[in-house]
Amino acid sequence: MYRSKRLTFLVIAQLFLVLNVSAQDNASACACCDEEYQEFNFWLGDWVVYSKGKMVAFNKITKIEDGCVVRENWKSVGSNYSGTSYNFYDKVAKKWNQTWVDNQGSVLQLSGTFEGDKMILQSKVTIDDTGKRVVNRLTWTNNKNDTVSQMLEASEDGGVTFVVVFDGLYRKRKLP
Repeated sequence: MYRSKRLTFLVIAQLFLVLNVSAQDNASACACCDEEYQEFNFWLGDWVVYSKGKMVAFNKITKIEDGCVVRENWKSVGSNYSGTSYNFYDKVAKKWNQTWVDNQGSVLQLSGTFEGDKMILQSKVTIDDTGKRVVNRLTWTNNKNDTVSQMLEASEDGGVTFVVVFDGLYRKRKLP
């Protein structure tokens, strides 16, 4: 009788463990499915990037980590410059964040929000490679014609005025 009760207890314990793990898997299966996590989806794709009418880069934007992170892989045309960014929504702070790293040793961290058809992220004051105090702002615009505009601006007065550093247009890459 003792053995039968023990066996029953073990079966119930194992069943509880399986159901608990299954419930946790289901709960975490879509941890980043809320609307805010989809705000940057317009940037997803395999792109050719143009600036001033000239092709300047290829950029592939994908979702990783079960859709919780938007990863960028930039490769310049005509040089060996490349970089990667990791973009993610912080549901506690209610902000998007980007960490950019490149093959030149540069790092840029930005934070901001999605407003209308634009994702606008801005850095805190940083020191550039010439020793200047700079605030960087990146704006992506979801255009009506299936393109994305990206503008990088810099400010040397703490974010009061900005100068355009890069103005790019993303067009979907046509693969053979």
